Amino acid sequence: MSLIKNIQKGSFWLNVLKIGIPFLIIVAVFSLLFKTGGAIFSGDFETVYNVHFANKQWIRFWLSKVVIAMVYGMYIVNKKMK
Repeated sequence: MSLIKNIQKGSFWLNVLKIGIPFLIIVAVFSLLFKTGGAIFSGDFETVYNVHFANKQWIRFWLSKVVIAMVYGMYIVNKKMK
């Protein structure tokens, strides 16, 4: 089936969430560890906050990861539904 036909099904979006949410968590944790892993392991959460979340940076942090997770979930589910 094409992506357009799959998008119209409720089970498609349920499966996208089942794939996308765990992937979102993995990507977010990996991103935090990759950029500020030293600060996390030393307990310097102020640095983590300043790098990722201060001054509305949390919007860009989460928005990019949500988009990546949704696209990945849609790709995987569409591929499996054919």
